[in-house]
Amino acid sequence: MNAHEFGPAPARRAAFALVGAALAAWPAFAQPQPSAGATVTALPTAQPLPVAKPEDVGLDPTRLARIRPAFEREVTEGRIPGAVLMVARRGKLAYTETIGFRDQKEAVAMTPDTVFRLYSMTKPMTSVAVMMLVEEGRIGLADPVSRYLPAFGKAPVSVVRADATEQVAAERPIRIYDLLRHTSGLAYGELTANAPVRDAYVRGGLRSDTLDYESRSLSPEAFTQAVAAAPLARQPGTTWEYGVSVDVLGRVVEAVSGQRLEAFLDDRLFKPLRMADTGFSLRDAAQGRRLALHSGVDPAAGNKPVGMIDVSSPPGNASGGAGAIGTAGDYLRFGQMLVNGGVLDGARILSPATIRLMTTDHVAGLAAPLPPGMLLLGSPGYGFGLGFLVRLDDGGALVSGREGQFMWAGYGGTYFWVDPKAELVAVLLTAAPSAGRAAHRRLFQTLVYSAIVD
Repeated sequence: MNAHEFGPAPARRAAFALVGAALAAWPAFAQPQPSAGATVTALPTAQPLPVAKPEDVGLDPTRLARIRPAFEREVTEGRIPGAVLMVARRGKLAYTETIGFRDQKEAVAMTPDTVFRLYSMTKPMTSVAVMMLVEEGRIGLADPVSRYLPAFGKAPVSVVRADATEQVAAERPIRIYDLLRHTSGLAYGELTANAPVRDAYVRGGLRSDTLDYESRSLSPEAFTQAVAAAPLARQPGTTWEYGVSVDVLGRVVEAVSGQRLEAFLDDRLFKPLRMADTGFSLRDAAQGRRLALHSGVDPAAGNKPVGMIDVSSPPGNASGGAGAIGTAGDYLRFGQMLVNGGVLDGARILSPATIRLMTTDHVAGLAAPLPPGMLLLGSPGYGFGLGFLVRLDDGGALVSGREGQFMWAGYGGTYFWVDPKAELVAVLLTAAPSAGRAAHRRLFQTLVYSAIVD
């Protein structure tokens, strides 16, 4: 990993030293205590899940204790400002750790209730929303997207050749299934090599100076038109290419349900699962004070300024692909619902059969300019389901794990995974947009798996 800086090194290390003694003394479930020069906000007493000692759920506490110094090193060496990490096993919260700062400039220590921009960890939640409507018979996976969003009925495909670029007709319509597994031909401009697609997104009003062509300032209708008017980067159904597919799924949810995406998710997912801090904007000043702040630059690109989404007010277009905010505890509850087969604390969200369908590989044999495992973890050995990266085998990858594990992550350094066989959910949240985030995901996953002893 490169040495990424978040402010002047001497000042940063001095500030970290002020809270270092307190950090070193925290047991797994302790609340952080104020230390000289650091501000700590009072925390709610409720835990996201019932609490257990690690050894009571088959985790070695001595091995789990390796996580804190490993991530403290990432803070002191300037690669992340701070992190919240949680691990649950067999339905119990067995490990919570807070490291570094949620506001590094003001030396405000990280706390378990810190609110983060989730970015692409919004995608699994939107995918779940779609599958809820599938279970109700209101959407079919084979349905053309144009049935719900007519603007998507005529998009050509941009074909890039060595000597020229041309547009050809799409060989078949984009289906809901394609959006869920990223085989729609829709792309992210910053990732695709297809310049006509990228340029068309910008002409449509999607902001290219922010993550994923950020669209909060657009109306939902304007977002739909901007994406539908652009050519496709690939023939539908032929290639796995990461892009705005799940943002379009969010618009499908709105068209079918008659609700804004954020309202549908609040009514059908966040409230039933008691994910009180999850939404698409800060609800009040008190929640705003718990927001993890970022450096505003990409340290992996020479501290190039990065436009991050403004979550201080409700969005015009609620991005189903990258627009949500939330806490580690809230997302742990979402993950626990998944590992339970679609239910948590009596709230049934999806059936076990649908969870299995979503977390099975659906892209075997397809081309991929950047395979899903390489994108997320810098590792082979993964496929993609309906909203999730899926581990294909116990071996064949560069990080510990096992067949059937599924996960996703976000631009700001957010990451979660679920291992149904181990009955395990793990969440890592940071506010550090950089190329180092794949290494942080591998580090956390390796350390957690090393602690599973039965």
